[in-house]
Amino acid sequence: MAVGNENVVFGFGAPGDLADTGQLLSVVQQADRDGLDHFSLSDHPYFGGRVDAYAALGFLLGRTERISGFANVTNLPSRPAPLLARAVTSLSALSGGRVVLGMGAGGLWDRIADLGVQRLAPGEAVEAFEEAIVLVKRLSGGGEPVTHEGRHYRVRRIEPAPVAAPPVWTGSNGRKSLAVTGRVADGWIPGHAADWLSERYRTSRPVVDEAAAAVGRDPREIRTVYNLPGRITDRPLADTRDGERTWLGGSVDQWVAELTGAVLEHGASGFTLFAADQGSPDPLALGRWANEIAPAVREAVAKG
Repeated sequence: MAVGNENVVFGFGAPGDLADTGQLLSVVQQADRDGLDHFSLSDHPYFGGRVDAYAALGFLLGRTERISGFANVTNLPSRPAPLLARAVTSLSALSGGRVVLGMGAGGLWDRIADLGVQRLAPGEAVEAFEEAIVLVKRLSGGGEPVTHEGRHYRVRRIEPAPVAAPPVWTGSNGRKSLAVTGRVADGWIPGHAADWLSERYRTSRPVVDEAAAAVGRDPREIRTVYNLPGRITDRPLADTRDGERTWLGGSVDQWVAELTGAVLEHGASGFTLFAADQGSPDPLALGRWANEIAPAVREAVAKG
């Protein structure tokens, strides 16, 4: 199991409704002032009511000072890897390194195909996913021009950006994409809001670790950062998990105890808060997350 109790990160899922961009800027700036580590935006370019994730990232990073941002996760089929490499290295240079590259193989393929993108079979999508991560890294960090003749991407004598690639966190689910995470990624976001007590996590993380070890990597280098929906309540809840052991939330103290255990006992490296309906948390909950829960978990983890 990967151990991740150093530099545990806390973030939140930011709202992405075009009809309320003022709220988006306001909550991200407040999270920046409150010391949260990251915000995330969904990337669904086929939905006309959503902000474009990468346009919004550039704008928000330009209006903040410390917080990092990422697409959770990038809709890779609609963003060709060579251009994605240019986007993330530019964002990193402009923001002082405050960007993460969230990557996925593609989910809603019916809608992706509606954009005019060629539909890929599941196996092909995973191949393109791995090839894209490798190519983004090759087109970063300087060095000699890159020629790449892959199955899904081809570039000829393209100069890498003189900026390191940002950390790559993947939203992988199936065995093949989990193995890609182990071979080439820096972090893993368990799908379907699975947490450290879920069957999905227990059966998936070993696949990541085995793939990492097979290519000579230390599995502990690959962080596990959870998308974690739940309520932050004024009073303790009698049950913080339902009958299927899914996290429901609780009081500040209950959150602190749960997340401290996740780090110290299960190797969690970070948490991205969502509302219980997996939407964006309200400002009150976000303030308690940043000012009460995150500092208390960090202090408890430091004490071990």
